[in-house]
Formats: sequence, C-alpha cells, structure tokens
Amino acid sequence: MTVWAIANQKGGVGKTTTVVSLASHLARKGHSTLLLDMDPHGSLTTYFGFDPDNIDHSIYTLFQQSDQQPLNAIFKTLKKTNQDNIYLLPAATAMATLDRQLSIQSGKGLVIHKTLKQLNERFEYVLIDCPPMLGVLMVNALAACDELLIPVQTEFLALKGLERMLHTLQLINHSRQHKLPYLIVPTMFDRRTRAGVQTLRKMQKDYEENLWQDAIPIDTQFRDASKSGIPLPALNPESRGSMAYERLMKKLTKAPAAKPGQNV
Repeated sequence: MTVWAIANQKGGVGKTTTVVSLASHLARKGHSTLLLDMDPHGSLTTYFGFDPDNIDHSIYTLFQQSDQQPLNAIFKTLKKTNQDNIYLLPAATAMATLDRQLSIQSGKGLVIHKTLKQLNERFEYVLIDCPPMLGVLMVNALAACDELLIPVQTEFLALKGLERMLHTLQLINHSRQHKLPYLIVPTMFDRRTRAGVQTLRKMQKDYEENLWQDAIPIDTQFRDASKSGIPLPALNPESRGSMAYERLMKKLTKAPAAKPGQNV
C-alpha cells in the first residue's frame, strides 16, 4: 500500500481536484484505490454524491471508537463510489469538533495509521484529502502517509500558503523517525499571464529539489467534471487537465512519462 497525503494550508489551490484526478488515473490502470476525506468541509465526500451533513458512518466515527478499529467497523464506513476501483472513507462536518473533543486524550494521532494498517491487503493506493489547518486530522494524515503532495496555485499569494505548509511539515518531522518526503505540485497554471509565468519561475528557483517540473494547467473542464460527480480523467481523458494529472501520476509511481512536461 502506498499512501499520499494532499495538503495545503491555503484553500482553493486544487487539493480535492488533485485527489480525484490522480485516483481516477490509478483506478483506470486497474489499481484498487482508497480516498480519505479528512476535511470537515467534505468537498471530496460531496464530489461523489454523499452528504457530510447527514452521513451515518464516517471518519468521525472512527475517531469516536477505540484506537484499534475492528475491521467490520471500518468496512461499515467504506463507501463504493460511482467509479470502478475507487472507494471512499467519507467526512462528516462533525469532524470540525475533534480537536476540542480530543484535546485531553492521548494516542489519537495514529488513528488513521492504524486504520490503514488493517486495510493494507485491500488497497494498493491511498490518497488523503487533508484539512487546511494544523490539528488532529492533519497530524493523523501526515503520520499515515508515505509522501506529501502540496498543490500550489501559480499566483504570488499562494506562495505564502506554501511557506506555512512547509513550516507545518517541519513541526511534524520533529515527531517522525524519518523526514517525510514531499512534492510541490504547481496548479491552475495559465502560461498566457505574466503573473502565472513569473510565479512558476520563482517556484522553480526557490524549490527546485522538491518541485514537480511541470504544472497542472487551467482547464474549465475540471468544473464540468465536478458538477457531474465524475473525475475528469474518466469524463474526458484527452483533456489538458487530465493529461497533466496522468503525467503527475506517472512521476509518482515512477512510470515512464508519456511526454515531456511544460517548461517555462
């Protein structure tokens, strides 16, 4: 099982789109894929047609029970999505109260790690959609993952969010035995705008070692896919956005790239 956490402490950078698109490409290759919605806003849960305001079993349920989840409780929480090979552990809006509820309890930083350990033989890939703030949910996600993906919109204000996320990563690394590898993923790139090009160049200069040397382009079809509840790679695999995420998926899985990425 390979586990990726997708996180940024700035909203609107394409976090959920990254989770859904990568998962779709993996699933289309026949890989059994599990998605975790760790954000109380529940965008990923809503994407696949579930209501985070009115759901019986969710990640919130797992935190309310013992640290070592019985497998049948985990399977009750699992939801089959409308896409072959993609399953979901959904969010509930009540997850927003977990930091307050668990503030006096110890050992709650590994709930997700222990849950995934029991699903190790069931899924090949796990993608975790993280909340935009540091708390028990993000701590769980970063403790459970093998690699962190940080989507960053290619505009200057987004660079501040990247700095905050990297500072959070430093804090998390203090409690890990090994530093968590991470990859910065430029998103919403519009090569027609000077601001977009300049921001991407700055990222290439400042974060060269940990930057994906490509970018996810602006593509209005992402909006259409979200409205339909179908990932763009399944809706239109030949779209610019879908093909960019396919290149990212191949980079992450160490498969040969289909074609060179965009250089600026």
